[in-house]
Amino acid sequence: MNFIETLKYRNELLFYFGAVCLAAAVIFLVLGRLSPLQVGGVNAWIKPFKFAVSIMAYSWAMAWYCAYLPEFNITRFNWTVVMLLGFELAYIALQAGRGQLSHFNMTSALYQTLFQLMGLAAVAVTLYTAYVGYLFFAGSFPDLPAAYLWGIRLGIVIFVVFSLEGGVMGARMAHTVGGADGGAGIALLNWSVKYGDLRVAHFVGMHALQVLPLLGFYVLRQPGAIFVAAACYGLLALLVLIQALAGKPFYRF
Repeated sequence: MNFIETLKYRNELLFYFGAVCLAAAVIFLVLGRLSPLQVGGVNAWIKPFKFAVSIMAYSWAMAWYCAYLPEFNITRFNWTVVMLLGFELAYIALQAGRGQLSHFNMTSALYQTLFQLMGLAAVAVTLYTAYVGYLFFAGSFPDLPAAYLWGIRLGIVIFVVFSLEGGVMGARMAHTVGGADGGAGIALLNWSVKYGDLRVAHFVGMHALQVLPLLGFYVLRQPGAIFVAAACYGLLALLVLIQALAGKPFYRF
């Protein structure tokens, strides 16, 4: 409760936006259990569920970190995140409800345009996050524990790199390597258990944004230790990317 109260105090708008995404994720999860609707052989509500949870985690993490930045225009950042990621989540959910693809849907000029707009929205948020990362590298934060500060910095770097890795999927117009999108996958995450899946590296790399700062604050109290952890984490994300590009599944049943 103290975390929730502090988060709300630090950034009320992103707190409520993340809370809405969390509530939406619960609704999507329930719909996934109740509805037989499928898109590409996969329950239609899995994708909006995953995006809602991911956007919630991103929004709350950035709400927490940006509070450390002096003279940062938080209002502009907040509304950029809410409008762009809110649009992305709303469109994904709408298409799920209609039994239609949101990503890689080129069946009409409208769907093609909306898919491209989603891509632009994701890139814009990623570049804004990179700018926040630059501010953390350029600034001095004597009140923050060094390992925690480096966890934030390196977490943002890895997040940006593997967020942009989504462009590989966009260029291929698919996230599966060696087979068609859809089909059998790991529960909830739905990563392919037969073929390479580029979403694995995307997921692992992007969540460095939460993992490394938490490690730096609670577990690894020395900067050297967080550098080693970041190197191992980045290597893991790279290895699962190479694995996917080779057409091999992250986990084979």
